[in-house]
Amino acid sequence: MVRGAKREVISRCYNAILRSTLSARFSDAQCGFKAIRGDVAQRLLPHVVDTGWFFDTELLVLAERSGLRIHEVPVDWVDDPDSRVDIVATATADLKGVARLMKGFATGAIPVNAIAAQLTPVSSTAGSSPRLLRQLVRFGAIGVVSTAAYLLLFLLLHSSLGAQAANLMALLVTAVANTAANRRFTFRVRGRTGAARHQVEGLVVFGLGLALTSGSLALLHVVSSPQRGVELAVLVVANLVATALRFVLLRGWVFHPRRSS
Repeated sequence: MVRGAKREVISRCYNAILRSTLSARFSDAQCGFKAIRGDVAQRLLPHVVDTGWFFDTELLVLAERSGLRIHEVPVDWVDDPDSRVDIVATATADLKGVARLMKGFATGAIPVNAIAAQLTPVSSTAGSSPRLLRQLVRFGAIGVVSTAAYLLLFLLLHSSLGAQAANLMALLVTAVANTAANRRFTFRVRGRTGAARHQVEGLVVFGLGLALTSGSLALLHVVSSPQRGVELAVLVVANLVATALRFVLLRGWVFHPRRSS
């Protein structure tokens, strides 16, 4: 790609605006090469308002907010230095479009949930199994790190706080970090939009994990006076169950695409 310095600066600034205001995760909204499946277009295009230069940006943002996958492929093209596009007028229209989308998402005027529901049969056939596999791999990797950190914190705090309090503190610290990591890497949610809600709902999921692990510890101590190794073994098993439950709830509730608006 050969692109002039002016267009390079404008493009990068525009993409930065989209990322900061609309939490867009794609890297280039302005390249003219775009492809969309016919069945998806039939359901999504009626919700696109703009008919000018902002059209493709609005299409991409709506698709992303509705839970559809956007895949970017590099292309070779040469910039036309003799372009007659009115940059000021185009930039003004684009900023008005961004403001309109922000207002629409904030007020609910743009029915993202309804659009996502209409697209569910389409998006479910668009490679959901590979996406699920990738999410499981990322979730598992984050889970391994979180479990190791949890066990380390539990051992460090056990002598001073006791088993139950140490379990609570270790699980709480790692749960917050785990939710943030899964939000960013597993479910690809960027920006600050919904971050507070995600953490609150993540803590609800944490509460269920705490009930499982604390209940397992309590039951173990009722039955016998276990050694440290037995406690750790029971906690590992309880955490495996809690981890499976956590993935289901994070994927189907906390970070579900229909709730991304």
